[in-house]
Amino acid sequence: MSLQPKRIVVTGMGINTPIGDNLDDFYTNLIAGKSAITKWKWLENDAVYSKVGGDLSEYNAKAKVASLKDALAPATHKRLRQLVKKAPFSTKISALVSAEAWIDAGLSGQEDKLDPTRRATLVGGHNLNERYFTNNYETFLDEPDYIDSMAALLMLDTDHAGTVSEVLGNQGAAYTLGGACASANVALRNCLDEIRHHDHDIALCVGPVLDFSQMGPHAMAMMGAITFASFNDTPEKASRPYDKLREGFVPSHGAACLVLEELGHALERGARIYAEVLGCTSTSDGCHLPSPSTEGQARTVARLLRRCEVEPEQVDFVCAHATSTPLGDLSEVNALKTVFGDHAYKLKINAPKSMLGHTCWSAPAVEIVAGLLQMKHGKLHPSINVDDIDPAIDLDVCANEAVDHEIQIMLKNSFGFGGLNCCSLFRRFDKSSL
Repeated sequence: MSLQPKRIVVTGMGINTPIGDNLDDFYTNLIAGKSAITKWKWLENDAVYSKVGGDLSEYNAKAKVASLKDALAPATHKRLRQLVKKAPFSTKISALVSAEAWIDAGLSGQEDKLDPTRRATLVGGHNLNERYFTNNYETFLDEPDYIDSMAALLMLDTDHAGTVSEVLGNQGAAYTLGGACASANVALRNCLDEIRHHDHDIALCVGPVLDFSQMGPHAMAMMGAITFASFNDTPEKASRPYDKLREGFVPSHGAACLVLEELGHALERGARIYAEVLGCTSTSDGCHLPSPSTEGQARTVARLLRRCEVEPEQVDFVCAHATSTPLGDLSEVNALKTVFGDHAYKLKINAPKSMLGHTCWSAPAVEIVAGLLQMKHGKLHPSINVDDIDPAIDLDVCANEAVDHEIQIMLKNSFGFGGLNCCSLFRRFDKSSL
């Protein structure tokens, strides 16, 4: 007779996007249909084709650190202030969203009551400090001794995990996981494993900002993956999942952190619970190219439902991947039809990227935060810029208007370049299920 797996819940969240660096502002602006997309402020080379994105490059991290002083234990705030001062841009934001998730979970000031060796820190992403690396490399070509003396450490992705662990005093497992645009869901999947199988009570799932270099968006434009032809002068219209004029995704800054916790541990300390994580499943298409596969996506969702013992008819909301690419949006919709059949037409679906752009590696975490806030408030944000819907998109995508809806079970899709699929499932927490 097999033991029932440990139940795991989300007890804290932190967010940082151009339309909100706290949960309330973020949700309010999503419901209002506010676009995060502007012209890039950090872009220096006019030859780069795509000039728009969700930009945090001028974010005032120092002011944010100061604002958290009263909410954090003095020693924690001191470490946060010291580490953020020295860290590259992306690592600063990872530390900040993790500290905010820690506060939101009610864990700040409780550190002495928690075993630090049973608190894991998992970071979803790779090549994170891209602009920091290229800036130092350009300096190196001109005068090697003028590079950042800490570059050998700070340019590593693992510095995100090390920094967050040091700020919060976590001494459990700490590592990074790369899965392209599915990375943060892959990190979530491993958070579940760390709690269920590796003796952790708490696991932080960190989705960091991808700090694009100038070469990154240009290469994606040359590949035909991102928008650059039509919306450089009207950036707020550039990200338009499901619309006939969609022409590619919009790369954007954004970060989030989820605090996952074993249910008994959360209940014992009286934690507020956003949702229960039913599971997370990862598959691949066996193809390195950035071409979406309806069959692969459907296989991933079907496997997730089967493993979580959830019937398709029980799912009522899909927080879609929906990147605003001609093939990708249609592939995902067809995958949903394959898995859910007639029930697909009863699903509520929306596209966070229509407002946020594509935050790439962090997108699953950023959008899970969006989804769980919608679950909490009973109102779904619109998919904006659906001016002339693609007739092949015949499901309910919450086009242009917020919708009242009480989410029961949420599916979060994420599909990365190279056929890397990872999807997660969340259920409204019901105390009667105890």
